[in-house]
Amino acid sequence: MSTTRSHTPVLLIGAGLAGCTAALCLARQGIPVTMLTAETSQESANSWLAQGGIIYKADDHDVASLEKDILEAGWHHNNPEAARHLAEEGPKAIDAILRDLVHVPFDHSTEPGREGRWDLTREGGHSKARIIHAADHTGRTIMEHMYATVLKEPNIRVLSGYTAIDLLTSHHQTKGMTYRYQLENTCCGAFVFNEATGNVETILADVTVLATGGVSRVFLHGTNASGAVGAGVAMASRAFVRLEGVEFVQFHPTTFFHVEPRRFLITEALRGEGGRIINTRGERFLFKYDERGELAPRDIVSQAIMDELLKSGEPCVFLDATHVEHDLETRFPTVMQNCLERGVDIRKEPIPVVPAAHYFCGGILTDLAGRTTLDRLYAIGECACTGLHGANRLASTSLLEALVWGRDAAASIAARLGKDGSLSPRLLEAIVDWESSGSEHNDDPALIAQDWTTIKTTMWNYVGISRTEARLSRAFEELRDLSRHIYDFYHNTPMSKPLVDLFHGCQTAYVITQAALRNRHKIGCHNRVAPSERPRG
Repeated sequence: MSTTRSHTPVLLIGAGLAGCTAALCLARQGIPVTMLTAETSQESANSWLAQGGIIYKADDHDVASLEKDILEAGWHHNNPEAARHLAEEGPKAIDAILRDLVHVPFDHSTEPGREGRWDLTREGGHSKARIIHAADHTGRTIMEHMYATVLKEPNIRVLSGYTAIDLLTSHHQTKGMTYRYQLENTCCGAFVFNEATGNVETILADVTVLATGGVSRVFLHGTNASGAVGAGVAMASRAFVRLEGVEFVQFHPTTFFHVEPRRFLITEALRGEGGRIINTRGERFLFKYDERGELAPRDIVSQAIMDELLKSGEPCVFLDATHVEHDLETRFPTVMQNCLERGVDIRKEPIPVVPAAHYFCGGILTDLAGRTTLDRLYAIGECACTGLHGANRLASTSLLEALVWGRDAAASIAARLGKDGSLSPRLLEAIVDWESSGSEHNDDPALIAQDWTTIKTTMWNYVGISRTEARLSRAFEELRDLSRHIYDFYHNTPMSKPLVDLFHGCQTAYVITQAALRNRHKIGCHNRVAPSERPRG
């Protein structure tokens, strides 16, 4: 296996909204960026799948109210500075980037007195209507305009079909002992698998940015794109970068009840517009759990649905939108079309729904500029943890988080490169190339599929919506043994994208399980319960 070496000022791993925002902001300051995406389709990032909307502002005095809603949804386990920063900077970032730079066509209001302004809707956990949208395909609309702008930028090189394997650091990938005796470890780029050639490339970088998205595909039922296996978290963990809050995996309450590789999400905005969750007897049961009913935060709604299902023995509950006053075909065309394809007309009948793994509230610890505990490594978007979400994410903060911290990380990186410049040629020369030890041609798809089945079912059954000491201990033991097996398998098998994804996914699952086992407190979406608390049918 031959090795190609290259150098870039900024290596950006991930092409969702956070990655595109950072790349665009850097490029417009004259800084060349190499942006990697593991998939060959530009629509592979979770940002494309976001339906409901992006937080803007209810009015010009909404900062304190939004901050309060974020902290309450997060069980006050948040970093208050991050919540305040998002509330203050969010509208500015939307105006400067999405409105003025890439010209995203958000829906406008027809409400008397608001004609010509963006339409505002409300979702669970929000005390006010402050969310702007493009029908129910907000993420797709934003990314279509963002990605088109990125592709026109001469300072951005997009490499599709490149899967990051591991971070390069001065403590771990240098020849000789000079850099291993230094106290500070420095990120120098990444080893990357080029799917087109089958080769592992060494991409050296003065600054590396992880924007790799979420983790929900390590669970049996998840809403994310297929690549959301926690690659950034796994690579950071192996480089001894500090992680925080990784036990907090949010489950979306309403995904279409159907056997599919990825659960189709039914946007929370449908409940914000008046959709009701009912059981098989047609009863609205959420008010038994929270006075906000359908507009309670996601962790409460998900746990209430699972409680109801365990008591009733039914396979799903229902989301009834038949009474919603909007023209559903116009306001929710994505939900409408996808449900029709699955045999449900939402204008006439309720939608069968169940919770599924959705959003990663923890991740790679960063400051408010996206800096991690490893020098010259940044993390942004869902793989990062500023403390914004605390123990549970407030609806529609995800796209805004990606936008704000993509912008802020770019500003920090530009300042860093202007001050400290490039990595020294001596250090770059000391970085070794990838050495392949894989000679056993045993990358049987059946073996990889079986390992994935073990990971996904273990995470769903033992590290899912309700967690107990016994379940988490069982998951820890099974994933520990599987990790050892996959480590040997990984090092004895020629490199491939499925193998890298499996290696990342297993480590991500193991890291989440370890954190969940350590945290004995029931809080937010870490629903740790004693055996006596488990609902009985």
